[in-house]
Amino acid sequence: MVLRIGNASGFYGDRFDAVREMLTGAGPGGGPDSGPDGPIDVLTGDYLAELTMLILGRDQLRDPSSGYAKTFLRQMEEGLGLAHERGVRIVTNAGGLNPAGLADALRALAARLGLPTRIAYVEGDRLPATGGALTANAYLGGAGIAACLTAGADVVVTGRVTDAALVTGPAQWHFGWGPEEYDRLAGAVVAGHVLECGTQATGGNYAFFREHDPKLFRRPGFPVAELHEDGSAVITKHSGTGGLVDVGTVTAQLLYETAGARYAGPDVTARLDTVRLVPEGPDRVRISGVRGEAPPPTLKVGLSRLGGYRNEVVFVLTGLDIEEKADLLRAQVTDALEKSPPAEVRWELVRTDRPDAATEETASALLRLVVRDPAPEAVGRTLTGAAIELALASYPGFHVTAPPGKGAPYGVFESVYVPAADVPHTAVLPDGTRVPVPVPERTRALEPVPGPDLPEPLPPGPTRRAALGRIAGARSGDKGGDANIGVWVRTEEEWRWLAHALTVDGLRALLPETAGLTVTRHVLPHLRALNFTVAGILGEGVASQARFDPQAKALGEWLRSRHLDIPESLL
Repeated sequence: MVLRIGNASGFYGDRFDAVREMLTGAGPGGGPDSGPDGPIDVLTGDYLAELTMLILGRDQLRDPSSGYAKTFLRQMEEGLGLAHERGVRIVTNAGGLNPAGLADALRALAARLGLPTRIAYVEGDRLPATGGALTANAYLGGAGIAACLTAGADVVVTGRVTDAALVTGPAQWHFGWGPEEYDRLAGAVVAGHVLECGTQATGGNYAFFREHDPKLFRRPGFPVAELHEDGSAVITKHSGTGGLVDVGTVTAQLLYETAGARYAGPDVTARLDTVRLVPEGPDRVRISGVRGEAPPPTLKVGLSRLGGYRNEVVFVLTGLDIEEKADLLRAQVTDALEKSPPAEVRWELVRTDRPDAATEETASALLRLVVRDPAPEAVGRTLTGAAIELALASYPGFHVTAPPGKGAPYGVFESVYVPAADVPHTAVLPDGTRVPVPVPERTRALEPVPGPDLPEPLPPGPTRRAALGRIAGARSGDKGGDANIGVWVRTEEEWRWLAHALTVDGLRALLPETAGLTVTRHVLPHLRALNFTVAGILGEGVASQARFDPQAKALGEWLRSRHLDIPESLL
């Protein structure tokens, strides 16, 4: 008995046509790859991220009836009919801050289309926003989703659930798992984590894309998990679609935005150090061996608030004397802002220039000025005047990439933890019945896992200076103000070298921006992987835009580009 679960969205703004493609099982020019009942049983969509909650919160300030992902509602104008024809259930967190409002809108849409679609929703995640917070949402598990599906819902919309709950909920419904079948639930969590970011599991953002036919990656298909009753799963995709599913693409996604061996959630704590990946034919990877433990007694709550206002100007410095031009401009702007300086002023000189360049653009460097302040006027006209009034009185060749605007509000994300019993997790069934979802009877407080034994190091031999990415893949991402960098290799010999070569000190040497920050290394031998967390490198989270790469998406690629001594036998 297999449950086939597909994904059609990894974020609010993902490929609009993915819902239709997944429901028909068709690639861009292909046809359905199975019979009239459709190639999948459940279609999921993840629309929520830390930044999205802030965006939806600001939307709701303007219009209290909003607060959900409007893109999903537009996708359902076609998707509801296709799902009804094929018997596919739809489960999504597109409800955001207003799942009841989205459910009402879907009912109205179904009535207009003449479809007998049964709509249910899950609520209770939204908590009182105190202390200046704009939104406060607990991360719920999949039990509310399971209750809605058991009651016959065709579509279930939720607010803030864990990304993996979009899979654990349908799995609990379909297989009838109890709340303490931890290994099975943990297997579903791992499968859900692989699916949650859509095409990142099927070749999107993949470190080793150059090793394959480039046509594969032009339009990757979205992933499908074939989930089994024992909690194991096969990750695949519709035939005829682009992309690639192999052990590398699945490993990359498993490492994305995770940390240590214990991956905690409201349904179960999954042990990532037990995950085993085995290829099972073209575009098929089996996940097995996942062990689970009781969930922690608390739920994570994401808080977003407006942190103030920011603005930026990017000055272009061309040709000779780049450093001296930058020094002159910094001194001039500092003098101009002296009477009412913003609370925070940050400069970054990016040396994109080349000597004796053949084009003006490649002869130019960028000097970026970012300012922040609680008051909008301090980053608006004050900055505009300080920057633009220097146009004829500063360094030779003065110009900017764009004139500064009025400044814009920026957000701050933080997480806190509350007892699970304090969160009113509720399933609202298609007939309107409200069913409280009980909290787990057994819990287990999180604690670190003792580090595993490292493999035997490679014997001494000749080395060559080369980029880490010659042999290692990486994927990085954000969790609040922290970043994670997952690094993996594909052979046992490479693992014997990587496990000893890439220590915390080694990472700091390769990435000087991590100096002074707390870096933690987690070892995952079954995946031949190391997962590093870098605390505080993203300031107050993505919405604060504290860094050039505010979500740490390319931190791993920077690491792969850095050179170190690698054994010649591996190169």
